[in-house]
Amino acid sequence: MRTGSAATVLIVVRGNSASGKSSIARALREHHGRGVALIAQDTIRRDVLRERDTPGAANIGLIDTVARYALDAGYHVVVEGILYADRYGPVLEALRADHLGRSRYYYLDVPFAETLRRHATKPVAAEIGEEQMRAWYLESDLLPGGYEQVVGAASTLPETVRRIVADTGLSPAHPAGS
Repeated sequence: MRTGSAATVLIVVRGNSASGKSSIARALREHHGRGVALIAQDTIRRDVLRERDTPGAANIGLIDTVARYALDAGYHVVVEGILYADRYGPVLEALRADHLGRSRYYYLDVPFAETLRRHATKPVAAEIGEEQMRAWYLESDLLPGGYEQVVGAASTLPETVRRIVADTGLSPAHPAGS
């Protein structure tokens, strides 16, 4: 089923825990302002449904439904999360194929040692240790099809946001002076 319009932008930011997905998504929304729906896998899965990340879980379909609803309502959409390729790939591919506007997918390729370093700076680090982080970590978990752009660990938050803005044309909703 076709979704969105030629004017809507769909951005998917995937990667391992503590790779920077949420920070990038928030920065993109801040850059554009109103009109960007931020769909965080953790919010849908943990807060809305309170379920574990397992194959066939309800959050997978709900992420798809919320993204489509927002696109159809004229919002640009940023979907962010670990979004393992084997579990979420079919839904993410269908969303890309059905979207009438620009769709860009990014995979944050951050080595495990760096994800641990970044994780240690978060309040949740006291609750989630290295063993759990290692269990979640999948190296190079790229979606099939070759359309996902890889962003390396050396790319800073501002550089990554500039890259995505340039790729997608996601300009500020209300430029200065307008």
